[in-house]
Amino acid sequence: MSLINTLSTEDDTFRLKNFAERHESKVRSYSRDFPVVFNRASGSLLYSDTNKPYLDFFSGAGALNYGHNNPVLKESLVSYITNDGISHGLDLFTSAKERFIRNFVQYILSPRNFDYKLQFCGPTGTNAVEAAVKIARKFTGRRNVISFTNAFHGMSLGALSLTANPKKRKGAGVSLHDTIFMPYDGYLGDGIDTSSILKAMLQDGSGLDKPAAIIVETIQGEGGVNTASKNWLRNIYRVAKELDILFIVDDIQAGCGRSGKFFSFEEYQIIPDIVVLSKSLSGYGLPMSLLLLSPDVDIWEPGEHNGTFRGNNHAFITAGTAISHFWSTKEFSDELEIKSNFFERSLNDLKQKHPHIGIRGRGFLRGISFENDKTATEVSSEAFKLGLIVETSGVRGHILKLLPALTASHQQLQDGINIISDAIHRIRGE
Repeated sequence: MSLINTLSTEDDTFRLKNFAERHESKVRSYSRDFPVVFNRASGSLLYSDTNKPYLDFFSGAGALNYGHNNPVLKESLVSYITNDGISHGLDLFTSAKERFIRNFVQYILSPRNFDYKLQFCGPTGTNAVEAAVKIARKFTGRRNVISFTNAFHGMSLGALSLTANPKKRKGAGVSLHDTIFMPYDGYLGDGIDTSSILKAMLQDGSGLDKPAAIIVETIQGEGGVNTASKNWLRNIYRVAKELDILFIVDDIQAGCGRSGKFFSFEEYQIIPDIVVLSKSLSGYGLPMSLLLLSPDVDIWEPGEHNGTFRGNNHAFITAGTAISHFWSTKEFSDELEIKSNFFERSLNDLKQKHPHIGIRGRGFLRGISFENDKTATEVSSEAFKLGLIVETSGVRGHILKLLPALTASHQQLQDGINIISDAIHRIRGE
């Protein structure tokens, strides 16, 4: 029996909610939305300490693309630990790092004809964003960075300055500057090409100083699952190339297969100057982030951006295994495409049953919009009661965001959609 359960049986003041409120900071969020004690997980299922199963369409906010405790990844990690493999190595060269680099180059970069240098940052996505912006400013000698409406790039001050959410920005407590926000694709409504606005604003006489970089998410996960069209993103990329502005893709949530391809920008036929990866890069939920830098951009001095935990060798092991196991052949990619198409059909069927909803996103990063902004939160809460974990996103929490594991079965994908459908029926009193 867990500590919380033991206490709750002795005194009502120590029930789950009161226990957390007494001992944890008010900053916690997900435990408020999903108020049970979880104690084990496997694949696409989480289990409470009362052994109730929950189908997981949350996947650690996108950090568990291959599900919980994937057996192949777990075996490689346990073997490495059992043999006293190095766990902490700063930026020392270790066998675990060498294996990851070899696998990443062989199975990810080379088949796509990408020539990038790999920079291992601090283990969080926000630290990698900080590094990306720092090197862009150092390389160009310019300060401003262009970000987009509804963007989310992290919660440390530099990354937060690129984040549009007013509630998140308010938490900084200081002014956030050297960022220019431009309208994302569709932000001003259908029929308005916002890429042309960006191009016009970068012309002489606009008053907008030439930026060091443009940073963009191909799918704005936290911003409401807004998805850039191919033409829009290619236009933004073309502007950056024409004006000698570095082009950064934040692929922290949409990358590592979440969009259907390893990189979310592959189908756009662009080659960013800098790519930011984190979340599911380790494949096992272990902290790890990575910058991919065009060789000419890599002008760092040794130690100019560092961190004690930039060498998480346990993450190197599971990341290297994930790449060799899932991405070394076309089998997994082909299966992803099949399941992605199935998932989309299931979502379209859901819309047939509930014509008032909207479907957005692609691959395994999908969103459901509603006529009322509060409905997404209500559906998430009702779905949780029915055994499904699914979060909301968007500035107003008005989008239901679906992040099933890439390894989820067809049946689990359909079960999740069915639960959402039941939850919508209940909310509407049908």
